[in-house]
Amino acid sequence: MTDSEDLAERAGKLFSGRVEFLKSAPALKFLPDPVVPEIAFCGRSNVGKSSLLNALTGRKSIARTSVTPGRTQELNFFDVGDPLVFRLVDMPGYGFAKAPVKVVEKWKNLVRSYLRGRQVLRRTLVLIDARHGIKPVDTEIMRMLDEAAVGYRIVLTKADKVKESELAGMLARTEAETRKHPAAYPQILVTSSETKRGIEDLRAAVLADAEA
Repeated sequence: MTDSEDLAERAGKLFSGRVEFLKSAPALKFLPDPVVPEIAFCGRSNVGKSSLLNALTGRKSIARTSVTPGRTQELNFFDVGDPLVFRLVDMPGYGFAKAPVKVVEKWKNLVRSYLRGRQVLRRTLVLIDARHGIKPVDTEIMRMLDEAAVGYRIVLTKADKVKESELAGMLARTEAETRKHPAAYPQILVTSSETKRGIEDLRAAVLADAEA
């Protein structure tokens, strides 16, 4: 068995075991004790973050899904493993135009402070809708991560909604943009919550990042 096969097998077993919601943190003072590595997920509202988290963990509703973008306004923490191995962090969606200015500013302050000051944060996954690619608001969060020196991966979501020929072009454009950002991991992960495409690779990547 190769190292990559071993990693994939261990990741599959881990996510088939204990994955539980721990708590929501509307402010830094509510963060859980930094006792294990954390992997954070962020993306534009309606990028399919909750659906991807559900697919990743093999649960139907561990992360809330909603037809109303911008529903998640807190940092939501999920424990993975028994005993505890690492935590997943569901960050508030960004870029929702109808959100009040005060809500947007609160989100930015919370996220910026978390990204810059959380020592156990191993990796951030920036989710990009494969139908639309990297938007200016995504570039803004990528720059924030670059400045915070937080390593991050780009994950394309909703790959099933795009023709393969169009997806190849989108992947090439995303890779070209990613190369402009010093903290970005070069490999782009392509996923679909509906067909489960790329979910095993994502699980292995999350475990590898947590163990790094």
